[in-house]
Amino acid sequence: MKTMQNIDSFTHVRGESLFVDDISIRQDTLFGLVFDSPKAHGIIKNVDYSKAEKLEGVVKIFTFKDVPGENQIGGILPDEPLWAEKEVHFWGQPIAFIVAETESIAKKARQLIEIEIEELPVITTAKEAKSKGSFINAPRTFNLGDTKEAFDNCDYIFEGETFSNGQEHLYLETQGCYAIPQENGSIKLISSTQGPTAVQKITARVLGVAMHKIEVDVIRLGGGFGGKEDQATPWAVMTAVAVQHLNRPVKYILNRHDDLRMTGKRHPYSSFFKIGLNKELKIVAFEAEFLQNAGAAADLSPAIAERTLFHATNSYFVPNVKTSVYSCKTNLPPNTAFRGFGGPQGMFVIESAIAAAADNLGIDRKYIQEVNLLDENDEFSYGQIATQVEARNTWFSAKEKFELEKIEKEVASFNKTNEHFKKGVSLMPIAFGISFTNTAMNHARALVHIYQDGSVGVSTGAVEMGQSVNTKMLQVAQEILGISAGKVKLETTNTTRVANTSPSAASSTADLNGKAVKLACEKLLERLVNVAANILQEEESVISICNDLIYVADKKSSLSWEELISQAMLERVALSENAHYATPVIHFDKTIEKGHPFAYHVYGTAITITTVDCIRGVYEIDAVKIVHDFGKSMNIGIDLGQVEGALAQGIGWMTMEEISYDSNGRLLSNALSTYKVPDIFSAPKTIDTIPLETAGNGMAILKSKAVGEPPLMYGIGTYFAIQNAVKSFNKDYKLKFHAPFTPEKVLMALYEK
Repeated sequence: MKTMQNIDSFTHVRGESLFVDDISIRQDTLFGLVFDSPKAHGIIKNVDYSKAEKLEGVVKIFTFKDVPGENQIGGILPDEPLWAEKEVHFWGQPIAFIVAETESIAKKARQLIEIEIEELPVITTAKEAKSKGSFINAPRTFNLGDTKEAFDNCDYIFEGETFSNGQEHLYLETQGCYAIPQENGSIKLISSTQGPTAVQKITARVLGVAMHKIEVDVIRLGGGFGGKEDQATPWAVMTAVAVQHLNRPVKYILNRHDDLRMTGKRHPYSSFFKIGLNKELKIVAFEAEFLQNAGAAADLSPAIAERTLFHATNSYFVPNVKTSVYSCKTNLPPNTAFRGFGGPQGMFVIESAIAAAADNLGIDRKYIQEVNLLDENDEFSYGQIATQVEARNTWFSAKEKFELEKIEKEVASFNKTNEHFKKGVSLMPIAFGISFTNTAMNHARALVHIYQDGSVGVSTGAVEMGQSVNTKMLQVAQEILGISAGKVKLETTNTTRVANTSPSAASSTADLNGKAVKLACEKLLERLVNVAANILQEEESVISICNDLIYVADKKSSLSWEELISQAMLERVALSENAHYATPVIHFDKTIEKGHPFAYHVYGTAITITTVDCIRGVYEIDAVKIVHDFGKSMNIGIDLGQVEGALAQGIGWMTMEEISYDSNGRLLSNALSTYKVPDIFSAPKTIDTIPLETAGNGMAILKSKAVGEPPLMYGIGTYFAIQNAVKSFNKDYKLKFHAPFTPEKVLMALYEK
């Protein structure tokens, strides 16, 4: 296992790292601000901008009437206008864009706008949307075997309902963009986006220009978590429309309250399950219906719904499966990508079904989990055959290495001797597929320059957003070229250097872009080895480069890296390379809902121990002990950090982060005083992560598996550990699966009769 410090750490700690709001702006820069809907659903009868327009310092107020191209920013489906026209569909929907000399003037102008809206009925829940036939698109269903026949042969059948709430991304850097006019009608957008090409494409569509007129540049993001994959786009487009009209730079950085109000969250899901087992506790049949609260427009909901189906059976083999998902259209801001992308919502349902079955049978949930874990060559409900399966390896390794039997005895002893504090233990296995499930998105490019002095510049489509992907790209270039890290620089992500990129998402960024960097560096290395062989009068097969020196049959030669580059320049050898990588093997046919959509799966098992204060309903997470499948980690320090960060986010989603809207569609959890995220006091007291010993997977970059999303699902185990503690205190408690399991809900559960 290797490690390298995050190359941004030094400037981060010193406050020198640049984000959109840190860019030096031109003197003639203007500032934008959105005027958004104060109602969740209604007909716009009249908007009076006159008072705002007369305010000194207001340059122009833009509406849909000022769009030269299409007033449409929808990606998967064209159902989302940039600015509302005749009707508003959610509280916070952009109606106009105020451009003024200063931010404070824009804020004053917004208060002067008067709007009259004829209110229409508001739908806020997925259940209500389904009952009224309000959907984003047609439902989808995955089938394996025959559940109807299988249920007839089950010894035990249990049914139930679950709910998992949304989750606010709460990236430290809010949404924003700085747009700068260039020559000949071109515009440069410095955007905080996970999807530079999406911003470029949709901006061009709205402006009615060719994509080459729009340059998108991303330095880094102050967090994204999926919230800037699709939802960074409108703010960039608005600034671009203003620049096109005014030919002056326009900057727009959302304040936290506006960001919370106007952006979508993780999708809440209302779900229903039916699970059937035989006497050996094997799951014979499983059915689930997922009602996804998509919000008012598609955004990425159809793709997220699909991934829910892909992960509906988690790391278990179930021979008979029928799962359906409905993307329900409501009057909330369009919900969007969030770390896990629908997978966590699916996994929570089957884990709840197993918990319900175990409770009814009077046994520990782990017995059902263990006997149903995936084996080699088992089939997923979408047709992919499981290979290089590590489900059982991580499970039994966790039990052995962390001495589960000892933990359970200690917990039982504690619960027996403590009246007002109870502990709970749970196991949470995961199996998470790695790839964009839209096969066409699984490709990337890299541009590598070797300069005359031997220094190297690397450009990729990967966006650095705190996950240290730039560090991993540097490692790939350094390792393939055989040079020191100080010689390599990672450039900003820019659509003019690397075009037509997929977003940095789906835990695929390092794999896709790293493979492209590897290909580019290998082509450069091949040329350089040829030059070195000619200089040293040796065969190419015995030439290698390591630590900035050229070796012949593993012996140092007199030739250095810098000398080699100088000679290559004299010989007019190409020292730039543009490489393209597309993931092989993967495919999926939506007409039959079968295929091989994932390059590989990431496995792991977490043991979670919690303590509940049975007087107050509060709880502590004593420990989370994990055996995780990193493959052959290329940077264990970074990967461990990703596990811990994802775990904390998963715990927050399951225990305290509660999105709340009133019946009129107005966000109530609209500040950090009303929306709680994990802090140091709610984090696990200890997190122990042991890398699983494995040969790795060749489809992963340098056999180092993706690590961004899978560990978030370990947080689901916290829900069941708390529930087990509650059950040990209150024998009358009937299991419920309504997340997050907040202290208020815990307190009610402790004294439920």
